[in-house]
Amino acid sequence: MKFALTGGGTGGHLSIAKALAIELEKQGIEAIYLGSTYGQDKEWFENSPLFSERYFFNTQGVVNKSFFKKIGSLFLQAKAAFKAKEILKKHQITHTISVGGFSAGPASFASLFNKIPLYIHEQNAIKGSLNRYLSPKAKAVFSSYAFKDKGHHVLTSYPVQNAFFDSARTRTEIKHILFLGGSQGAKAINEFALLNAPKLTKQGIKITHICGPNSYEQVRFFYQELGLLDKIELFAFHNNIIEVMHRADLCVSRAGASSVWELCANGLPTIFIPYPFASNNHQYYNVLEFEKENLCYVVPQNELLPKKLFEVIRKLNQKDDQGNKNLTTISTKLQQKIAKDGAKTIIETILSA
Repeated sequence: MKFALTGGGTGGHLSIAKALAIELEKQGIEAIYLGSTYGQDKEWFENSPLFSERYFFNTQGVVNKSFFKKIGSLFLQAKAAFKAKEILKKHQITHTISVGGFSAGPASFASLFNKIPLYIHEQNAIKGSLNRYLSPKAKAVFSSYAFKDKGHHVLTSYPVQNAFFDSARTRTEIKHILFLGGSQGAKAINEFALLNAPKLTKQGIKITHICGPNSYEQVRFFYQELGLLDKIELFAFHNNIIEVMHRADLCVSRAGASSVWELCANGLPTIFIPYPFASNNHQYYNVLEFEKENLCYVVPQNELLPKKLFEVIRKLNQKDDQGNKNLTTISTKLQQKIAKDGAKTIIETILSA
């Protein structure tokens, strides 16, 4: 028995691949990885001991491109699919798991060509174009969101690494705020953090700001101009996001699915600013259920005024009918919303098929 994991591009997809790879390793099952040279796949897995072999194809996405660029991308995808077909055959792969993203295309289609059972994890509340096409052809589609389209859908807990659960705590007071721009940074969140930093630091609230590598120098300059650089923690990227989340009492974040569920597992109350240009507005739908259950605050990017942060802080500090702070109630309920061992459930479901 030997698995192939494929897909990625962004940290959200790749964190799922990592959680599944860790579970396969725990069960003593060998796995290889197939991704792309474009995006973050190599950064995450080029030297990862979780995989016996790692392959990166020259591929790019097809969505939101001009006609001629789409043709070029499809050609690269097809070329990589034939290479993936030979790789899967060479390694005698018995199961393929796709975590989505454009880099999942070649190995997913190669698995269908080779008649290898294909399993998909759909991370978002709205499916991406590749997963919409492949779902009816897959053995099973795992997700933490309910879907009604064609395909064998299996509702599971999100495959969050156990460390997010292990570091969870119930928040009782807002002393530390985390501004989390996601793996690619977020200009709107960076600006929101800078606008609020003077008042927050005056109130004695600590700030940790992960701004993304492309924005780091500019954001650092503005904090320096504000005279706050030595009073806040600023990172382009952080290798230990679990520890950073653990220390925070409130987070401001985009609404990529992996971030949403990792924050949930950690019990960290969050203000979500969905990326307005995400395909099919999927970031908004990722947190819609949370918002309906009063487990988060959602602020559209075009309404992101500095006062919004302090409005939310005021609401979180208010007490409910039982005399508990809303902050504490939300933190407690978040930890109850997601079950541990989502990755284990997915792997065991595949093995029992």
